[in-house]
Amino acid sequence: MIDRPRYRAEVESRLKTNPVVALLGPRQTGKTTLARQIAASQPTHYFDLERPATLQRLAEPAAALEPLNGLVVLDEIQRQPELFALLRVLADRQPTPARFLILGSASPWLVRGVSESLAGRVSFVDIHGFDLAEVGLQALPSLWWRGGFPRAFLAETEEVSRQWREDFIRTLLERDLPQLGITTPAGTMRRFWSMIAHFHGQVWNAAELARSLGASEPTARRYLDTLTSMFLVRQLPPWFENLGKRQVKAPKIYVRDSGLLHQLLGLESFPALEGHPKLGASWEGFALEQVLRLTGGQQAYFWATHSGAKLDLLVHFRGRRWGFEFKYADAPTMTKSMHVALADLKLDRIFTIYPGQEAYPMHEKVEALPLAQLRARLEQIKPL
Repeated sequence: MIDRPRYRAEVESRLKTNPVVALLGPRQTGKTTLARQIAASQPTHYFDLERPATLQRLAEPAAALEPLNGLVVLDEIQRQPELFALLRVLADRQPTPARFLILGSASPWLVRGVSESLAGRVSFVDIHGFDLAEVGLQALPSLWWRGGFPRAFLAETEEVSRQWREDFIRTLLERDLPQLGITTPAGTMRRFWSMIAHFHGQVWNAAELARSLGASEPTARRYLDTLTSMFLVRQLPPWFENLGKRQVKAPKIYVRDSGLLHQLLGLESFPALEGHPKLGASWEGFALEQVLRLTGGQQAYFWATHSGAKLDLLVHFRGRRWGFEFKYADAPTMTKSMHVALADLKLDRIFTIYPGQEAYPMHEKVEALPLAQLRARLEQIKPL
């Protein structure tokens, strides 16, 4: 297993200042492994709520949790929603004898339960699959093709990786969604998720997807929000301001993990991806996720006008506006859209992220930058 010291340091720091820390993310991204590493360094009471023996221990939750000291880990807490109200009471004790680390697959229901019961008492840490900083730059092609889920990335063979991704999709749709109270048939959700894969990198069009699915627009929107809240789909919001131009105001949609994207597209090998129409969109989604791991996703947008000008990604980072374009090309060149974006959005700079080896200037404020050099380049940016 690849060590993940950044997440560990973040969780341990939050536990020092918050009575409850929620570690959220899709299944199989290493939440349990990380929690056990943290637990190994201090007195800890560990409750895995998927185990019948643990559920028996928590038959009387107040009697089981109130006497505990030190760190208390509650894994897969979405299986016991009544614990949220109890945690609010336990978190308010002064002095606080215990701190709680709660783990769960992100869902609208889980986050709502935490937010409503523990407002002002909980700090959220989102955990994702592996990124380039964790696996090393030499593994970039494999990370792009297989995706960042640890077992998919670390699989001994391509076939084992592909089969794991297929099993993950089936398990999530057939077991996890029903456990969260989502009654949509697995086949319907699989079909919708596959449609999202074919619209990967495009502006959300509720009418078109609903028509293809044979459902209403509100239903299609509900399905999208469900997958988004589970960290499986990203909705990148639009940026718009008073420019005197008609601007796009619907989000762009991406399958967040590139390995799952390729599985949903039915691709069996990297050469198949290289010949697929979604090759450029796959690169865009993969590179976009790497950028957001470094800049944070809280102030990230795309921009487009109805006249055709666009910018793949706009981020507010260290007090400035930065633009990003993603091009799967040997030597990307300046476009009219980049000139318009620089002028209209008052960008400090645009980075065109491509899979090459050399950085080079494309314009006074535009730079072609290999994805492998992104981290080092962003570390050079000083806060205002």
